Amino acid sequence: MKLKISLLLCMVSIFNQLKAQLITYTAPTGAGLNTDYTVKVRQKSGPWQSVPVYAATVADVVNMKSEFKKTSFAYFDFSGEVEVAVTYNRGPIENARIRPVGFGIIPKHNKKNLTFLLKEPKYISVEVNGDIFHNLQLFGNPLEITKPSTLDTNVIYFGPGIHVAGIIKPKSNQTVYIAGGAIVQGQILINKVQHVRVTGRGILTQLPVAGNKVTQSRQGAAKSRNDQLTINYSSDIEVEGITVLPHKYSICMGQVNKVNISNFKSISFEGNADGIDVFCSSNVAINNIFMRNSDDCIALYGHRWNFYGNVDNVSVKNAVLWADIAHPILAGTHGDPEHPDTLRKLSFKNIDILEQHEHQVDYQGCLALNAGDSNLIEEVSFEDIRIEDFREGQLLNLRVMFNHKYNTAAGFGIRNVLFKNIRYNGSHANLSVIAGYNETRNIRNVTFENLSINGLVIADDMAGKPVYYKTSDMGRIFISEHADNIIFKSRATK
Repeated sequence: MKLKISLLLCMVSIFNQLKAQLITYTAPTGAGLNTDYTVKVRQKSGPWQSVPVYAATVADVVNMKSEFKKTSFAYFDFSGEVEVAVTYNRGPIENARIRPVGFGIIPKHNKKNLTFLLKEPKYISVEVNGDIFHNLQLFGNPLEITKPSTLDTNVIYFGPGIHVAGIIKPKSNQTVYIAGGAIVQGQILINKVQHVRVTGRGILTQLPVAGNKVTQSRQGAAKSRNDQLTINYSSDIEVEGITVLPHKYSICMGQVNKVNISNFKSISFEGNADGIDVFCSSNVAINNIFMRNSDDCIALYGHRWNFYGNVDNVSVKNAVLWADIAHPILAGTHGDPEHPDTLRKLSFKNIDILEQHEHQVDYQGCLALNAGDSNLIEEVSFEDIRIEDFREGQLLNLRVMFNHKYNTAAGFGIRNVLFKNIRYNGSHANLSVIAGYNETRNIRNVTFENLSINGLVIADDMAGKPVYYKTSDMGRIFISEHADNIIFKSRATK
């Protein structure tokens, strides 16, 4: 029996070693690199492989003005387990952390180097001496399942190197492939097509590439917003694996159906440089992403511009969201008062929020549902959300509102919202808000199940709550007179 068990364990070990892989990519000549960090990776005490460290720009608002700072990012692909070694070149390491904290990755370090293990593909931030701007975004990607052939006439193929591409307009049934080690300077416009894939491990940007003064062509740009990756009036679209350094939105999609986004990374710094914005669309699945943006990371809207219709069945899961400005998650705001929109079946699950830094009170809320323009928002769930201490903002903001800057009418209502296993640890959250607009344009049926703030579970039956307190007082949540049936549970009840 012992011999059989030993043989089985040996076979499992051999299988794991065979399937474990590590792939790194050489940076193209002329790419903008950052020397703040030196990164190496290896598997099972094997040879170290160098990982190029690229430069990106992030935004910080100081005295109501944006300041731009250089940050770093690097990427590689692997399966199994990898050891990561990072050399910090800006000075001595006094302390270091890896976020999301919930990943439980604790680095070992001396004054110059730090090491840690990644046991599965993860997107993380390596932060030395508390510096969240000159940090290292490290993207440990999963392995590519399939790679298209360079001979396939339905593939727009960008191999390693720098490519000045202008506006890329794939046709139906085509694939745009950006290989690891490639930087494509241009934008992708997916318009009125079906069955299009954008995949690979390379970088897409409209920003100038170091060593290359040529900027992307603006020819034909008037027909679109000129966002980094645009998906309009299309169906059955997949975006997988790439990293974007965007001009304007990272992804803007309007009136689309059946869109899958996965293993997607974005770092932005410009004004209004949202992450992924979804207008009037159905059946959108977003999975395993890292979004560090200088405006909303995820935004779901009704009517705006030339997009019309409801938002239905949108899911976001396994995400790391970092809003240097504005919201990590926002739904509502824009709509069509003459033909009111409904935003329904919205699901957000297993998400780590690393930052919100927003001075304007109207745009605070890590988790924000803001119904405007006669919108109805209903059937929304937030589950397994971990919110780390942010610099300025609110934990949540639910409002039926009339924002005179963006709306022509008040929202209609918010209904049937579940917050389950929401955890916040920090000290900078402002007062959260749950507020209807009036007696008929109100908020109804919001359930909090296992809401934990600094380890304290906020529940209607919680110990230590004075009888004359509202439960929401214990969580610093303002609930207006036009919000009904707001329930706080410590755990699920049958």
